[in-house]
Amino acid sequence: MGLFKNVFGSSEPKEEKVLPWQALTEVAQLAEIEKQSQTKTQVIFKHSTTCGISKMAMKQFVSAYNLDANLDLHYLDLLSYREVSNEVGYKFQVIHQSPQLVIIKNGTTVGHASHGAIGELDLETFV
Repeated sequence: MGLFKNVFGSSEPKEEKVLPWQALTEVAQLAEIEKQSQTKTQVIFKHSTTCGISKMAMKQFVSAYNLDANLDLHYLDLLSYREVSNEVGYKFQVIHQSPQLVIIKNGTTVGHASHGAIGELDLETFV
């Protein structure tokens, strides 16, 4: 029985890791993110809910995330909130990509990545 369990996996459901995401739904929130970044690193994950690559990048980010750090995580569904997504690019001086991770500290972008490169960012270096 152990061989089948190893090959086919357990029938027990896996508990999914849940991160403390804050929904980013309004342009006005960006001013607050900029302000909060003076004392705490802010991270924005721009996600396209219909894109398989974006879904994969999100899963990889969530599964690899293991920080107990002084930072806030913001989740942006860029299809539902296109205006907010556009403003992130203008305000924080990044070219729009999806998926995209933007790291803000002291009011400016200190790091960003898109697609597979999101998993290569070491968030600890920005805290």
